[in-house]
Amino acid sequence: MAMPEAPAFPHHPREWTLEEVLALPEDNGQRIELIDGALVVSPAPTSRHQEVLQNVQFSLRDVIPPGHRSLPGINILLAPRRLLIPDLTVTAEQGNFLYGTSDNVLLAVEVLSPLTGAYDKALKRQLYAEAAIGYFLLIDPVPEPPTATLFELDGEEYTEIAHSEDGLLRIELPFPVEIDLG
Repeated sequence: MAMPEAPAFPHHPREWTLEEVLALPEDNGQRIELIDGALVVSPAPTSRHQEVLQNVQFSLRDVIPPGHRSLPGINILLAPRRLLIPDLTVTAEQGNFLYGTSDNVLLAVEVLSPLTGAYDKALKRQLYAEAAIGYFLLIDPVPEPPTATLFELDGEEYTEIAHSEDGLLRIELPFPVEIDLG
């Protein structure tokens, strides 16, 4: 049985634009992000990753502020040449949209994956801070129980304000909640 071929991206001799990235085919099983004109392609998440993410979204369901909603895997425009896809976003964006904007994002959540962990921990954290996203939640699903760290934007950098080693993250900001990481 032959393995399915990975989708081929067209040869692109220059930097990608937001319009070109948004014109790429949807639902190819990969995450396609734009960072300063470079295309960043990541594989689909693992089942453990998705299970932890589902637990987080369920925990947030009844506590997010009015006028906000939590959405998994949506495009967020951070700057004209920066389009990222947080694993989960708490946003004030309403209606159906192709991409949300960082000024409407209250919380960005990333669940670490073996292939993208360093990217999530360092680069995405920096880019979210530069876009002035108020809170960033970083979750490691590998240990049992999973661990999580919540960061709050302090000037131009994030400062750790909560950490969990026991599978439950208890926070007061940006809203009071106990998150069962599963």
